[in-house]
Amino acid sequence: MTLYTTQLQAGLGLVNETKTLLDLWEPGMTVPRLHQVALQSGRFPNVTARRLRNLVAECFAPRYLVNDGTPARHLKILLPSLGSTEFQQMLLLFTCRANEILGDFIREVYWQKYAGGYSELSNDDARAFVECSIDQGKTSKRWSETTVKRVSTYLTGCAGDYGLLQDGSKSTRRLLPYRIAARVAAYVAYDLHLDGVGDNALLDHKDWGLFGLSHHDVLDEIKRLSLKGLLIVQSAGQVIRISWKFKEMETLSDVLTQS
Repeated sequence: MTLYTTQLQAGLGLVNETKTLLDLWEPGMTVPRLHQVALQSGRFPNVTARRLRNLVAECFAPRYLVNDGTPARHLKILLPSLGSTEFQQMLLLFTCRANEILGDFIREVYWQKYAGGYSELSNDDARAFVECSIDQGKTSKRWSETTVKRVSTYLTGCAGDYGLLQDGSKSTRRLLPYRIAARVAAYVAYDLHLDGVGDNALLDHKDWGLFGLSHHDVLDEIKRLSLKGLLIVQSAGQVIRISWKFKEMETLSDVLTQS
């Protein structure tokens, strides 16, 4: 089990900052080098050098520079063609992979509220989730009252930054209509496939839960991708077979930029 951390405190969604850092980043660039380039770029005029170092090392790197910078490399290719909602959804995917607590909060609290017909989600809902998680031993030690309160606001803040909740700093926010974009669905499907996830297991992977998708919802998305010519899917009963058209994510990314 991956233990929950407080790493979200280094920065929430950071949508605009991530866009700028992706623009400055080049494959092979180290974290210290990226920090230096960002510092010298003049594109973070209101951010101190220390804060910028934290953004690069504690937020950008764990989310986008893992696996030799694979997420950053793919995002850099896709960025010019992505709409704001698509970009937010891609950042949501990688941020939740890097911060298990945020992913579980969205899957277990946000989407349960959404499915239950609720119109709002509060910091108190997030707090209850954090306290329950601590009781279940999902943190390395018990967090202080102050930490629990802070992390609870980070969770709702991130959800707001990525378009799941009404933006702003209110303690209670509206749930916003949220549906995975086709190009994001294509990326997730291929990313899981190329990571070795089998066709049937792919439909139940927890990444889809970030977008509120069940097994049957994912199959519907896969069928839509098939209609777009991105893959071929065959289903017989409970057995799914997918013929994958592209062998490398870079090839898919190039195709997606033109769609």
